[in-house]
Amino acid sequence: MVASDVNCPKCKAKMEEGFNLEFGDNNRTSAESWVAGRPEGGWLGLKVKGRQQFPVRTFRCTACGYLESYAGGP
Repeated sequence: MVASDVNCPKCKAKMEEGFNLEFGDNNRTSAESWVAGRPEGGWLGLKVKGRQQFPVRTFRCTACGYLESYAGGP
């Protein structure tokens, strides 16, 4: 999926690519990821070791502000 080819499913205007910002310990920032399965708590947060993970691409409509996210892919 090429970012310039994405149109809003609600109003058909162009969408721009961005990302959802996450804040961790000490206000460390990162982009969000999709993780397979249900969240399971561990000693230091959620258990993610050994689970399939994909970066999340998020698009925002330049007209109505609608957000649409995709996990994985180029």
